[in-house]
Amino acid sequence: MKTINWKNAIIAGIIGTILFDIIGLLFTGKWWDIPEILGAKTGLGLAYGVIGHYSNGILLSILYAGIAPSLWGPKWVRAIVFVVGETIALVWLFMLPLLGAGVAGLDMDPMMPVITMVRHLVYAIPLIFMIGLEIPIAKPTKA
Repeated sequence: MKTINWKNAIIAGIIGTILFDIIGLLFTGKWWDIPEILGAKTGLGLAYGVIGHYSNGILLSILYAGIAPSLWGPKWVRAIVFVVGETIALVWLFMLPLLGAGVAGLDMDPMMPVITMVRHLVYAIPLIFMIGLEIPIAKPTKA
């Protein structure tokens, strides 16, 4: 039975969210665009938006660490399947319509589905390298 390596999951979530934000900066020219939207929509400001954004990145990484052993394929496929499914279900069909941007953000920008998917695929990089790194130690056999 595999257990979650909490330290790796948390660090992977933070690094993934930083990479997500860097790609966002390259696409939009704005740093912390998502935290800004979260803070504005809740009325709680940028600090809340940053905490919420990074907490979400950590939570998704922990969730991935918990279900990764149940997914099929090599580690890199598992991480990509997870982020593609998460992007479609939670971002395209839930968050963006909730924010008034329409399904997949198409009411905001026709490139929004591409931008959100690329950002989440980059988020998957530390998941690929940091989740499931535990190497089982062989126990000596009795002669």
